[in-house]
Order: sequence, then C-alpha cells, then structure tokens
Amino acid sequence: MKRISQLIYASLFGCLLAPITGKAAPNVVTDIPPVHALVAEVMQGVAEPSNVIRPGASPHGYSLRPSEAAALEQADIVFWVGSELTPWLDRALANLSSEAQVVSLLRADGLTLHNFRDDGDDHDIQDTHSDHGHEHDDNQDTHSEHGHDEHAHDGLDPHAWLDPVNAQVWLGLIAEILAAADPANAAVYRENAKQGQARLDTLITDIHASLAPVADRPFIVFHDAYQYFEYRFGLNMAGSIALSDAREPGAARIAEIRQTVAERGAVCVFAEPQFNQSMVETVLDGTAASMGVIDPLGSAIPLGPDFYPTLIEEMGTSLADCLTP
Repeated sequence: MKRISQLIYASLFGCLLAPITGKAAPNVVTDIPPVHALVAEVMQGVAEPSNVIRPGASPHGYSLRPSEAAALEQADIVFWVGSELTPWLDRALANLSSEAQVVSLLRADGLTLHNFRDDGDDHDIQDTHSDHGHEHDDNQDTHSEHGHDEHAHDGLDPHAWLDPVNAQVWLGLIAEILAAADPANAAVYRENAKQGQARLDTLITDIHASLAPVADRPFIVFHDAYQYFEYRFGLNMAGSIALSDAREPGAARIAEIRQTVAERGAVCVFAEPQFNQSMVETVLDGTAASMGVIDPLGSAIPLGPDFYPTLIEEMGTSLADCLTP
C-alpha cells in the first residue's frame, strides 16, 4: 500500500509540474541503460531520453546501428559515462554529436572513484567528494578528446554507477544541466532528482542491512567490475576470472582463480548473463563454492525510471542469496 501511495504521489506531482511552455524539451541521449535510467528519472513528466547501447550488450565493444547513430546526430545533450568505459564512442560523439552538449559523468565533482586493481587485488580511491547535495557547475565538462583504442587497466575504473552514492551525485548534476537547457521545466528536474536521491538513501540503508551478515564471506566475480559496489557495502571480493574489460581469460588465469577459490575459501563464484558461463563452471569444478549471477548492466530489467534502483537492489539480493550459508 505504501508503494502504491508513493506511485500515486509521483504521478500527481508530475501532472502538477508538467511543462508550461510550448517549447520542446531537449533531445537527450544516453550511452548505457543505468545512465538512461537516471536521466529518465530526472526527466519524468517532461520527456524521455533515448539510449544508444541496447540492453544486454557489452559496452566494452559495440557497433552502432543506423538508428543509434541517428539518435546521436539529433541529440541536444548526451550523457555518457566517459571514454574510460566506451573509448570507441569517443569518435562517434565527435563526428555525430559535434553540436550537442556532451557530458562525461566521470568528470562530475563529488564522486568517489577507484582506479583499476592489479589482478583484482590492490586498489586506489579517488574521492572528489563534497556530498550528493553539492552544487555542480552547470557547464560541466562536455567532451573528452583523449580517446584510446582499447579499455586500459592502469587508470580509472569506469564502473562508477555501481556505487549508488555516485548515482545520487549524478542525479543532481543531470538535473542542473537539464534545468540550464530547459528553464521552463527546471523545477520538475530538480524535484525529480531530489526524490531519486531520497529513494537511493533508503535503498542504501536496506542493502547495508541485508549484506552485513555476509560481508566477510569471500566470493569471486566474472570480471572486475564491482569494486564500487564492494567498497560501498564493505564486501569481501577475493578475485575475478577475467580482467576488468571482460576479455576472455587464458588457462593460466583460470588455474590461478581456482587456486584463489581454494586458498581464500570463496563460497560463491558469480557469472554474468552477457558472457559464457562455461568458464565459471570450470572454476567451480571440484570446489564447494556455489554459482550466482550478477549483472552490472541489468540486461533483463525494463528501461525506465525504476531501472537503476531495481539494478542495485537485485545485485544486493543476488549477493546475499549466494553468500548466505
């Protein structure tokens, strides 16, 4: 009943703050479903953004369809994680979206950022923090020019959306950029962002509570994309099968991870729906560990404003279910 009341309130609020001008809202495009969800949440009641990389596809390597290229060409604003996640998209943005405002979310102030780990062990944290209520520069960095040909392992880990506190920062930034581009709907954007941030506050508290009893139980992931979630919730990841760009590991890497499972007593090895599960089964063979599934891109979740909270909630549930004795 509480959930229904919240939905009714959100609906009524959207009606009350509906666009009051005949001028069209900005044509907004995003790169991946988690970013699309945050933008859709902020734009709720005004317009819907388009998304480039279709659900279920890996952002690490992707070929644009003609319709996706056309969306970039017609964009007024593009929100993307940055070239650290999709270096191949850098050139497409320069060629197709040269007239658009292109916003790299990894450049936002107030984020907690991590560098790639060496073989899934060491890490560095870059805290550009103020807090999620920080006032962001409306002229946030538009387009990064330092694209590269492959996903590097010695720089910034781009999977920052898996820390919901970073998502709170992005909601505020997205609202301010949209408000500057579309002042008639500024109140809607800001209120939607505020409600989204509050919703994530509750979700973060709930996930902390559900994962606290299993936080010390070691586990293995398919590729090292989860440290943002891991550090936010104090989890004990013992290693990853593949490196963070999800390239297929060789026999030596598989043998090394099997040894890690034995030495660290890993209780769960997580597969991802985008990749072949046979490698996970090879790692599990002859061990007492269980197999779980987590998906950093939410390939089975419908696109829309509820996508991001659902993604984070389902990750927490999958981890808790597999790690619980």
